[in-house]
Amino acid sequence: MSGLVFDAARCVRTVTKFSECSHCVDICPVETMHIAENGLPAFTPSVCVDCGGCIGVCPSEALSLRDYDTTEFFFEFVQSEENLISCRKNVPCIMALSVEHLISLALVKPEAMVLDIGHCQTCPWREPLYGAILENAEEANYILDAMESGKKVVVRNVAYEEKGVDEKIDVHDRRAFLERLSLKGALKTKKAFDEAVEAVSDETRMHDVDLVAVAKIRQKELPDKRKIFFTALKRTSKPKVYHTIAEESISFASQKFIDMETCTACQMCYRICPTGALSSDARNSRIYFDAMMCVKCRACHDTCEPDSLKLQPTFELKEFFEPTQRLLASFRLVRCDECGIHFPSVRGERTCPRCAVEEEEALDLWGLEEKDGVVVFREEEKKDE
Repeated sequence: MSGLVFDAARCVRTVTKFSECSHCVDICPVETMHIAENGLPAFTPSVCVDCGGCIGVCPSEALSLRDYDTTEFFFEFVQSEENLISCRKNVPCIMALSVEHLISLALVKPEAMVLDIGHCQTCPWREPLYGAILENAEEANYILDAMESGKKVVVRNVAYEEKGVDEKIDVHDRRAFLERLSLKGALKTKKAFDEAVEAVSDETRMHDVDLVAVAKIRQKELPDKRKIFFTALKRTSKPKVYHTIAEESISFASQKFIDMETCTACQMCYRICPTGALSSDARNSRIYFDAMMCVKCRACHDTCEPDSLKLQPTFELKEFFEPTQRLLASFRLVRCDECGIHFPSVRGERTCPRCAVEEEEALDLWGLEEKDGVVVFREEEKKDE
């Protein structure tokens, strides 16, 4: 069965066709998640096991489960006296929680939070989920320690079992699944029935982008896990020293700089940024960056043709407590000789990119080309004459 839902408007592969993000594909234990020909993730519902691993690794929260919401889980868990997170108790799999969730929970819970890995060894979908759980816990603890928080994520072999509950029904037994839903009365509405039928479909579920998705893309929203992280940080004391950590030691945020020798001021990096971490002013003469709005999806890096946008080798934890919007680039505005509109000139250009393209297309139509600043007939045109 599968209650997995994909929101194309949130996927970084939607905001740019150059995105190389494959986190959901890499974490899938049954290898049903794949990148379709249109560049978007696709999967077969009857194969999916609803582990939620793809939810935990997606930088923009494009994936979710119908019957499980990580944001709701966070607030319910915080309000309870529980400190144990287990696949047999309150999550489909610990990997459904991102590193940000783990850090946030650790910061707000009075007691150490425990991740129950007691069932991982016998889990039929152990890999790559188990290894990823350990990596997430290690990263969370490293950052918690660097923050001088005094908090810790504990990984323990608890093997929690809820009394009086039978073992989970095999997710591949579709008949049993439908019977179970029927017994619970979940098939009383057409919507529930349609969802149940869709969940056991053997057809690959493809996704596309419509006008509604395009409108949502333009909103540039932060994922809920980042908002949760902001909330947890507000309840955390600032460290005595703001440490820096290696760029590769943090998976969910980054700091950047721009190589001005190669930047062309094409504007694409901040136009496609899904969260608004990269932005500009009204005249497109500057590029700003806010590290705490960055989800490290790398969409901007994958799109930057001259590879001018770079990751800073280190990340300053000061950004967690005193976020700043930094100026990455500033361009001189000049008036285009052709259309009269002001545009950012990087290397002394006097014609804006739009007019330059139009001029190139016009020369091509006339059979002309520019060589060393002089417009001449193309070689093939001369031969025809």
